[in-house]
Amino acid sequence: MKKGYFGKYGGRFVPETLIPALRELETSFRRSISDQNFKDELLSLQSTYIGRPTPLYFASRLTDRLGGARIYLKREDLGHTGAHKINNALGQALLAKAIGKKRVIAETGAGQHGVATATGAAMVGLKADIYMGSEDVKRQALNVFRMKLLGARVIEVNKGSQTLKDAINEALRDWTTNVLDTHYVLGTVFGPHPFPTIVKYFQSVIGREARKQIMKAEGRLPDYLIACVGGGSNAMGLFNAFLNDKVKMIGVEAGGEGIRSGKHAARFAGGSVGVFQGCKSYLLQDRDGNVLTTHSVSAGLDYASVGPEHAFLHDSERVTYTYATDSAALKAFELLSMTEGIIPALESAHAIAEAARIAPKLSKKNVIIVNLSGRGDKDVQHVAKIKGIEL
Repeated sequence: MKKGYFGKYGGRFVPETLIPALRELETSFRRSISDQNFKDELLSLQSTYIGRPTPLYFASRLTDRLGGARIYLKREDLGHTGAHKINNALGQALLAKAIGKKRVIAETGAGQHGVATATGAAMVGLKADIYMGSEDVKRQALNVFRMKLLGARVIEVNKGSQTLKDAINEALRDWTTNVLDTHYVLGTVFGPHPFPTIVKYFQSVIGREARKQIMKAEGRLPDYLIACVGGGSNAMGLFNAFLNDKVKMIGVEAGGEGIRSGKHAARFAGGSVGVFQGCKSYLLQDRDGNVLTTHSVSAGLDYASVGPEHAFLHDSERVTYTYATDSAALKAFELLSMTEGIIPALESAHAIAEAARIAPKLSKKNVIIVNLSGRGDKDVQHVAKIKGIEL
């Protein structure tokens, strides 16, 4: 496989001014993950700061309600800051410190990556600026306040669709200008090489833990893994440890209001191959290559492209990619809340929706692990508004 590529996907499609920074980052990353002191510090913080390992929870009431397969939840919602994002953000903050950068920048949609980056920056003593689309600022007001409370500056982006795509554009422009003292904490397995590899490395702890935990709980590997897919970091974090096993994997994209409506973010259902924001992957675009406007009830899945390794896994048919509509995700949001007392992030609710769809069709001997990538505190006001409830 060509360096920086997964099959034909990936690469490093950026301005020349960023090439030295990406090379520096790649070199520093390789050096750091070979450095025992760096690995020891990361392991210690994963345990004492993030709260790892996160539990693998048998959702007995959800299993009974649906019938069929036994459903386990990998509880990333219980990690510090409430989502899987902290795994990568903290790792990259340590990496930025090791490189000698004084400032970090990040993009965020649902706000969880912004909160995680602000958290990591505060912990290691770096300045943090977070780019966020105006639309996402409105629907994730709580996370905006959390970022500011953690000492970060939130820069509102009112261009384009005013969502994650536009926030990434502005963050890349910032990095191009301030590359000497700034590290870009990209939030998912996307962007120019080596970001997809770096983010997968820090998120792969999810799958390693889940593998050990399910062996202890069931004495065998699961039959299915299910995770939502925006950029794809929580899914890749879970899937990576099982890629060489006979385990079926399902990535769930945002179906929005349905594929025919055009208001969705299901890249594999409605997209084609293109180059976007530094790498080659599946992309929602028109015939002239213009990026299409996306839609999802969940800000974290509302994105026009997907990580290049997911594109490779899709084409090789190692992972099956499907989608859940807004309405299905909202039903799953309420289903998990009422059956298990766990309010999931709307992103994670897409994965729960898929589990709810397939579990009844499977045997009671089958085992499913759903990656519960985040908690739903951030989404309660948004869901209440959709339901016409004033808080």
